[in-house]
This record gives sequence, structure tokens and C-alpha cells, in this order.
Amino acid sequence: MPLSFRTSFSFYRSLFLFSFLPQNQIPYKIVSNSFHTKTRRTPFLLTMAPPSILRDSEEGSESDIGENNQPEINWEGLGFSLVPTDYMHVMKCAKGEKFSQGTLMRYGNIELSPSAGILNYGQGIFEGLKAYRTEDGRILLFRPEENALRMKIGADRLCMPSPSVEQFVDAVKQTVIANKRWVPPPGKGTLYLRPLLMGTGAALGVAPSPEYTFLIYCSPVGNYHKGGPLNLKVEDKFYRSIAGNGGTGGIKSVTNYAPVYTSTTEAKANGFSDVLFLDSATGKNIEEVTACNIFVVKENAIFTPPIDGAILPGITRKTIIEIAIDLGYKVMERSVSVEEMMNADEVFCTGTAVVVTSVASVTYKETRAEYKTGPETLSEKLRGILVGIQTGCLEDKRSWTVQVD
Repeated sequence: MPLSFRTSFSFYRSLFLFSFLPQNQIPYKIVSNSFHTKTRRTPFLLTMAPPSILRDSEEGSESDIGENNQPEINWEGLGFSLVPTDYMHVMKCAKGEKFSQGTLMRYGNIELSPSAGILNYGQGIFEGLKAYRTEDGRILLFRPEENALRMKIGADRLCMPSPSVEQFVDAVKQTVIANKRWVPPPGKGTLYLRPLLMGTGAALGVAPSPEYTFLIYCSPVGNYHKGGPLNLKVEDKFYRSIAGNGGTGGIKSVTNYAPVYTSTTEAKANGFSDVLFLDSATGKNIEEVTACNIFVVKENAIFTPPIDGAILPGITRKTIIEIAIDLGYKVMERSVSVEEMMNADEVFCTGTAVVVTSVASVTYKETRAEYKTGPETLSEKLRGILVGIQTGCLEDKRSWTVQVD
């Protein structure tokens, strides 16, 4: 059947990581050419282009999919980059209505109007969570309801409807089951899931979109930072100003991330792992690293910046605080100055992607502070407990994990 492809989404697809090849190199095929809503009939143009590391017998065919047909992938070589999988979950909703039943569709590009709210005004939020394969073959999620609740808070802030907690968790489970063969073996990585909520309806004026899409895609991933402990640079020129008090720092708005590219690109070019941002009000207190929260350790006390609307309420952050308190540590959520951090015993970061990662050094202007790293550190102890619970190796006393059936 002849196909006519619009280019409205081509320039934007890299932001959402929907494709890993230039458009003119992707073998297209229609799996389902429409998705109905009450507002319009929206065509979905889907791709199925296997990555170069795969060698499937029938490229793009249904026979490639199934738990018994494992992808020939080098699990040891996984980094934190996109490996296209088999299916994505899509759910649509008109303004003023509620999300209903979603659909599993073959993973691929989607079509958007050039006047979609997400493209013109950044009306969109996303989440990130992982699926873990245990030694006995089960697949676990970790606190997915927390991601659902955080997405709802973000949706309310950006005037968007959101799926219920039950719809969110069920959609995540469906996506994992449909892509089960892509969950790495125990100890080799995880299946990273990216739920997106976007204003996809067409509108020219500055106003909420008339239509919304909730979408989940996934990719097997390894370590976010492969170089071991981090070497951070304190950014003293640019601030995450959009994330200041009263801004959107407390939600995972898509608009929070591109503004840090200038700082992170420069820092990495100079040999740093990542950037630590300061508060825009005083320029003296630490806030968070590019995509993770930060903790400072001094003797038996742990300090971390408070959740005050300027930084993201990380789910890993929340979990680590609870684990540390259970271990008898004193945890204080308060402002932490750069000077206090430079004199700390230990510093570490937390997040879905970085898990718990030690910081080896922080450079502020011309001063470099170095911290304890290695197996005896508190961060490694906390990481071991967290990962043990997530992978089913340690008892889950708080019922944090959810088994995918």
C-alpha cells in the first residue's frame, strides 16, 4: 500500500528518542494506521527497525517476538542509550475528559501536527522507572505508584489530564510483558521505561492542548555513568531558573532539561562527569545535579536539599532517606551551602538512572574537593540495600516491589 509520510514530527523525534536512524534509512510498515478518539481520527505511522546489534531471522516480523526468541544482544556492553524494542503503549484523551483503555502498538514513530502543544509550548511531562529480572526469573517493578502520583502532580501543574494510578501501573505492566524478552538477565542491566504525557492536539494560541497522549516506550539499559565515581563541576554562571521556587523544578516537565545542555556539554568537554547547579535565589546553596538528587555526608549525619518546589522529589531520593533512617543515620532535609559540601566526608547522587553513585570530587571555581569512595562508603552500603530489594535478593519489608505477572 503506498504511504504518505508527514515530516511534522521528524525534527522533534530525537527529543523523545523514538528513532535511532535518519528517517530516510528506516524501513517503514503500517501495523495499525489509526487510533480513534472523540476529537479526531489520528493516524500513527509506526516503524520497526531493529538495531545493528541484533540479528533477527525475519526482520520486523511477528515471529521475532516472544519470550523464547531472545534478542542476540551483548548484555555486557549495555550503556544508557536507546535500544528499540517491540511495543509501546498508547492512550489518548480529549481535553475535559478522562483517559480510558490504552493500546499496545508496535514501537515506532508517531505523527504530530506542527501546532501540537508539546512542540510549540512544551506542554509535556515524563517519568522514568525500571523493570528488574530476579535470579528466580521473576520481573519486578519498584514503587511504580510513586511515578504515577508524581505524573499526576505534574499534569495538574501543566493543566493536563492524567491517567489514574491504576491505569498508569497497568500500562507499565502491559509494556513490560509485551517487551519481556528485552529485560536483561540478572546483574546485566534493567529495562528502562519512559512514560510520556503530551499535549498532542493542534492549537495556535497559548492555551492547553485540546487532546493528550499518554505513551510508554522502553529500552534495556546498563549503567548511566560507566566511569565509576563522579567528578562534578559546580555551575556558577547558569541557573536552572525555570526550576526556581514557583517554577517547574518539582515536576518532570520536558522544559526543565534542555536549558542544562550548555553547562553539561562544556563540563564534559573539560573532563567532568556532570554539573551541580546552585539555587538561583542566593547562588550559594546546592540544588541538584543535571538529572539526579545529591546527598552530603558528614560523620553520622546525612544532608540533602529540601523539596521546596525547586528540585525534583526523587523516588530514589525518598527511598534512600527511609533506608538511611532505618539504619540509624540522622537525615536532614535543609539548605546545604557550597562551603559545607566542600568540607563533607562523602557525597553521592541518587536517581532512577544513576541509582546511588558516589562522587569522587567536586570542583567549584578553582577549588577541588575530594571525597571518600569505595566499598566501605555509606553510598555503597545504601546502594547494595536498594538494589538488593529491587532485584528480589533482599526481603522487601515495605512492599515496595510489584511483580509483573
